[in-house]
Amino acid sequence: MSPRRNRQRGGAKPTDRTGGDRYGLEKTEEWRGEDWVVRQIGGGGAAKHYRCPGCDQEIPPGVPHVVAWPQDGDVDDRRHWHKACWNARDRRSARLQRSRNAPRY
Repeated sequence: MSPRRNRQRGGAKPTDRTGGDRYGLEKTEEWRGEDWVVRQIGGGGAAKHYRCPGCDQEIPPGVPHVVAWPQDGDVDDRRHWHKACWNARDRRSARLQRSRNAPRY
């Protein structure tokens, strides 16, 4: 009896994946008159603490979330959002004021 194979043999890779194995699928959405690149991050790809600009709450490691940045922006323009906050971004303010004692991540 031969050992079990868990990997597919050869073949073409899916064309809709653009971010490699660690990252999710990318798509472009329009928001506030700008094109934004949006990427879904799975729990395995989330390795650090992030602060969601939609609700100003922390996104802990291991929690699936969304990364969005302007299409013509650079790495420093990326923002990590909870998926629900990204979907409700027009109803939420990104200009929340943190108190002086709140940590800045």
